[in-house]
Amino acid sequence: MQEVVPINTTDGTDRNTRVARALSAEDGSVRLQAALAAGTHPDPAFLEALVGRCAVEPDFFVRDMLSWALTRLPPEVTLPRVRRELGAERAQARSQALHTLSKIGDRSAWAWITRGMLRDADDEVARTAWRVAVVLVPEEEKEDLAGELAGQLGRGDREVRLSLSRALIDLGDVTEPVLAKASASPDLEVAAHARATELLRRDPEAGFDAAVEEAKRIVALGPAHAAASDEETARPVEPDETPETAEC
Repeated sequence: MQEVVPINTTDGTDRNTRVARALSAEDGSVRLQAALAAGTHPDPAFLEALVGRCAVEPDFFVRDMLSWALTRLPPEVTLPRVRRELGAERAQARSQALHTLSKIGDRSAWAWITRGMLRDADDEVARTAWRVAVVLVPEEEKEDLAGELAGQLGRGDREVRLSLSRALIDLGDVTEPVLAKASASPDLEVAAHARATELLRRDPEAGFDAAVEEAKRIVALGPAHAAASDEETARPVEPDETPETAEC
């Protein structure tokens, strides 16, 4: 096993070189310790090494520690460099840059989140863009963002769809109209995903898979049954009527 490289030395240049070398070590535990050291003793001299490693690091936990280390640097130093990565050719560089922006949480970065990022062909980049957009979006632009995200309904596998549903739910009540519209889509996958998201929004305890199955059942039964289901869901429960005895 490789020895963890010490960071506390009196020679700043040597320290930076050691940390940069450790960030690319073969042993993942060494890379993790190096990222931890860079964040524990933040120094703008680590910026390039940290950002560069984000683009190629294969280990999720190390990547997360790299982002944390970047948040420890002054935002005025980190943000311009991270912004450059948003246009990188490598998908992981774009995704990790977006993830770092969500951790920094500086709302001025909202202007950097483009429709292209929200629609990125790489699922991981798009999923990360959805998350950071929800974190950074100004209140007055939530409706527009909800409409943009709803345009991705029906995309990808279970994990992609779950990420999109969570992003839409986290936007709050502004998503209700766009989900209602998407629920009537002739594309059955879009309609089912929209209904599942709305079911989950109303009942977070339902679970995504159960919501998807229920949504598929409703869509398969056709528009008339869907309308009846919507009316029943919207109907307030009478004082003497519990959820268990309410008519289905």
